[in-house]
Amino acid sequence: MSQTKDDCLFCKIAAGEIPSAKVYEDEDVYAFLDISQVTKGHTLVIPKTHAKNIYETPDDVAEKLFKQVPKLAQAIKDTYQPEGLNILNNNEEPAGQSVFHLHLHLIPRYGKGDGFGAVWKTHEDKYNQDDLQTIATEINQQIK
Repeated sequence: MSQTKDDCLFCKIAAGEIPSAKVYEDEDVYAFLDISQVTKGHTLVIPKTHAKNIYETPDDVAEKLFKQVPKLAQAIKDTYQPEGLNILNNNEEPAGQSVFHLHLHLIPRYGKGDGFGAVWKTHEDKYNQDDLQTIATEINQQIK
């Protein structure tokens, strides 16, 4: 899906054109409560610079965004004392991205029945150390 800054929901939220429950704002980053509130305190953190997803995010934008995550996570922890916190980012529709502006979900965890769950199957029995090293090397060769 192609989306420009002009028709981006999160750009409009960061610009104050659409109301939100603002948690934090600085020159480069905007954080606000997700309207779904999967768990109490579920916060979205976005760069004010439009980037579709992590693949299209310039290094300087990523640096400014990720720099704020620890203090926002700590504020959620200090406020609600969750047992843990998930940091989630979906990229592209098959991964669950529904708003095509880079965003991080900070999801406080309050126990097994809190309404959020991430489940995946392990395949450790399918890969030996040589296989893992081959995969690591292949990825490493693409780092620019």
